Amino acid sequence: MELHWTSRALSDVAPLYEFLACENKLAAAKAVQALTKAPSLLLTNPRIGDQLFEFEPNHVRRLLIGRYEMRYEIRESSIYILRVWHTREDR
Repeated sequence: MELHWTSRALSDVAPLYEFLACENKLAAAKAVQALTKAPSLLLTNPRIGDQLFEFEPNHVRRLLIGRYEMRYEIRESSIYILRVWHTREDR
């Protein structure tokens, strides 16, 4: 399996850091680190996240990392990280 971040997912991470860094830069760095490391679990367990049937026929799933949600899609031998956000955000 190969892991790919979409440009949209990458652009989701920067505002998360900036928001958290206003209060605590160390906590912000740890949150971003957790979010960027979490997808490595998908390389060995790609179906670990809950499947989101509303996106069928695409194989989209979600993975919860603390208070954050990461959506990803499995396509053949690749995993694409689609979006990342705090679960309190409206999406």
